[in-house]
Amino acid sequence: MIYELYYWTGIQGRGEYIRLALEAAGAPYRDVAREEGDHVIADVANRLATPSFAPPFLKDGSLVVGQVSAILLYLGDKLDLAPKDERLRLWTHQIQLTIADFVLEGHDVHHPVGAGRYYEEQKPEALRRAEEFREERVPKFLDWFETILERNPEGPAHLVGDRLSYADLSLFQAMSGLTYAFPKLMGKLWPQCEKVNAVCTTVRELPAIAAYLASDRRLAPNENDLFRHYPELDP
Repeated sequence: MIYELYYWTGIQGRGEYIRLALEAAGAPYRDVAREEGDHVIADVANRLATPSFAPPFLKDGSLVVGQVSAILLYLGDKLDLAPKDERLRLWTHQIQLTIADFVLEGHDVHHPVGAGRYYEEQKPEALRRAEEFREERVPKFLDWFETILERNPEGPAHLVGDRLSYADLSLFQAMSGLTYAFPKLMGKLWPQCEKVNAVCTTVRELPAIAAYLASDRRLAPNENDLFRHYPELDP
């Protein structure tokens, strides 16, 4: 069975969290909009009895699931990227939901008033939001990731248990976006989050992920994405 991923073209976005899981597992998939154009997302969604509020959504045969965290909860079992133990499986899902919160806060730095308005229409508010994000929110999230890595009974090599999970992949992606958007901030903070850095290095060096990152399937970050680099927000 070939998975079908539906997500906008031109950006990594939330679809990248799904791509990383599929790539790490070596699972066959189609990035459908990249093949047929963005219109296919609405074309398919309009025919579904259970449409996703927004992409990404994933088709696995007749099953369709939307929302990043729900998709990864489903794929975790299918791709062996989540623990079998129910308690740890739910813990992995909880971590993923927290990463989703982190990513949303990163996006809202440059769109604090409304997602439908251009950044240039809300720059004063973005400057204020960015200051709080840099000084309070990022350190708080990173401290939590460091803490759960420290408290993992199996050691700090992974967020859950002693092997790769989709949470590790998602942490790598979130940190990649954060480093792109706030290189000066992260130049200061990376030395303070050694365990997070080690997990990201492990993910980056996985043969399947390294090959993906070097391929043309991995799009470059840009200012249409979730994390955007505006120098005035990272002084």
